[in-house]
Amino acid sequence: QVHLVESGGGSVQPGGSLKLSCAISGNTYRSVVLGWFRQSPGKEREGVAAIYTAGQRSYYADSVKGRFTITQDNAKNTLSLQMNDLKPEDTAMYYCALEGGAVSEPPLRADEYRFWGQGTQVTVSS
Repeated sequence: QVHLVESGGGSVQPGGSLKLSCAISGNTYRSVVLGWFRQSPGKEREGVAAIYTAGQRSYYADSVKGRFTITQDNAKNTLSLQMNDLKPEDTAMYYCALEGGAVSEPPLRADEYRFWGQGTQVTVSS
């Protein structure tokens, strides 16, 4: 089993920054790709960023390119998402996810990830 716990969410003004963290425990050898997803009320869960554990290739949704950075700390079993220049449309519940099998390219489809955290809320408002 794999356990994912997000932290770091909160409220920030437009243009501000937040850093989300995801603590990963359990059978982490299963990990092939790690991702950050978000979901707003009434909307589908969308992929924000993902990173392959081997090789560290990263992918981003067009809406966050240049503003968000995904990183993985293998020594600490932690996944992070640095979010800069936040906009009101970034407001959502953010989830980290892990998948140990094959995924599509880019690896941003929520239905291809099996292990999920409980989420952390990010609110961007003036």
